[in-house]
Amino acid sequence: MKLDVLFSPVQADELFFTGKTTVVIDVLRASSTIITALSNGAKEVVSVGTVEFAVKVSGGIFGGQTLLGGERNTKKIEGFALGNAPSEYTKEIVSGKTIVFYSTNGSRAIVKAKYSANLFVCSFNNLSALSEHLIKMNEDVIILCSANNNFFCIEDSVCAGMLVNGLLAENKKVELTDASISAMTLFNSLGKNIFKMLSEADHGRLLIDNGFKDDLNACAELDNTEVIPFYSGNTLKVLK
Repeated sequence: MKLDVLFSPVQADELFFTGKTTVVIDVLRASSTIITALSNGAKEVVSVGTVEFAVKVSGGIFGGQTLLGGERNTKKIEGFALGNAPSEYTKEIVSGKTIVFYSTNGSRAIVKAKYSANLFVCSFNNLSALSEHLIKMNEDVIILCSANNNFFCIEDSVCAGMLVNGLLAENKKVELTDASISAMTLFNSLGKNIFKMLSEADHGRLLIDNGFKDDLNACAELDNTEVIPFYSGNTLKVLK
């Protein structure tokens, strides 16, 4: 089992992921929001790469049981029912619904990795459950950090490092690349207090400035669900 980490989606093109097992991480906030939506009974999440495509896809093809969700530059998009705050995706609102979802970083990273043989979404919320599943699969894994407007970000990298650390703890024969070692080093240095790390990160400070401090609390929760979003048939669904 070989683990590699890409610190930004710009490090590889779509075809790079063909046939691979990929884990997409966008801690602030798309991964956490997608996991929350599926945990609260959403039928599926359709990640899209542009706002225009989100509007087009949502135009009735899912039988009226569709909600548009997401953000652009932290703010809810005009005309969308939901933003990108996990707290918005309650059971009462999303249960049984298809969520067509766009975000500045996370949804585009998922679209980038769509040709993967196995594609999962990870955050601190479901990290242990996903780690256990990957150990059972025992395949090489690419961990794709969604980054911040294609630039390196601390929070995704620390989460990737925590995942690498957990996998290594369960299987000492795991092969690590330079990037996965770097991510694990960041986790060991900055991962002891997740909320503090998030609140001091560039994107975390931006979210606090824009009134989303509560989202950081939700995104910092460790292992509050066993739900693993799995990409199948162009949508993210709960892995059975």
